[in-house]
Amino acid sequence: MTDRPLTLMAVHAHPDDEATGTGGVLARYAAEGIRTVLVTCTDGGCGDGPGGVKPGDPGHDPAAVALMRRQELEASCDVLKVSDLEMLDYADSGMAGWPSNDASGSFWQTPVQESAARLAELMLHYRPDVVVTYDENGFYGHPDHIQAHRITMAALEMTELSPKVYWTTMPRSMMQRFGEIMREFHEDMPEPDPAEAAALAEIGLPDDEITTWVDTTAFSGQKFDALAAHASQGENIFFLKMGKERFGELMGMETFVRVQDATGAATPENDLFAGLR
Repeated sequence: MTDRPLTLMAVHAHPDDEATGTGGVLARYAAEGIRTVLVTCTDGGCGDGPGGVKPGDPGHDPAAVALMRRQELEASCDVLKVSDLEMLDYADSGMAGWPSNDASGSFWQTPVQESAARLAELMLHYRPDVVVTYDENGFYGHPDHIQAHRITMAALEMTELSPKVYWTTMPRSMMQRFGEIMREFHEDMPEPDPAEAAALAEIGLPDDEITTWVDTTAFSGQKFDALAAHASQGENIFFLKMGKERFGELMGMETFVRVQDATGAATPENDLFAGLR
């Protein structure tokens, strides 16, 4: 036994990602006395600007957007009681197919080994017991999410640390429920074409393939407030439209697939730290 605190490290792509997929576990484990470390890889400069101005439109200033989003990220971390925030500050690459994917200095264009070496230094400093990031498709194909996955797995190899490693995911049953709720809020939403519907059907995992179901119901209010801290992106954050009560009913469970483990903890499990305490 050592005096080093149990530590969770979440590696995310953009400001606001920390709240969407892991806001509940960050808040829950902070409340349990676990050190929570958030690594945000990009500056979020491809987000909406003041007044909702879109990337590429007149008046959109990526540097100003990045500064605003940094402030929002810090506010979100305060809500979630994140112990340590680390920003790699790569330029936001934008959605798949955007010209910003090819921009020099963007996260997507930075060699994996270069970014991974920086993340490995942070891992050696914090020595996390649990690491959380995205799967190899970045959950839904976003270039920066894919890159965050790649550098996380490469950094783990560089350090030779052996934490429990998890990828965020969503049960297909919940994805179906979200589709129903989105149509409820947007009655005029057209049905997706067959190719889009097929792609959406592949997001997440069958319920029986999910290894880890963490109940964060008691922290759903903090999760909602953390999302709300990213006010400049409110138009893009569908969950805020539900209101806090409905959000709490639907977002109280965070789910993961465990991909590395040295504890032997049985699955399915209900605690990222099962076998560690």
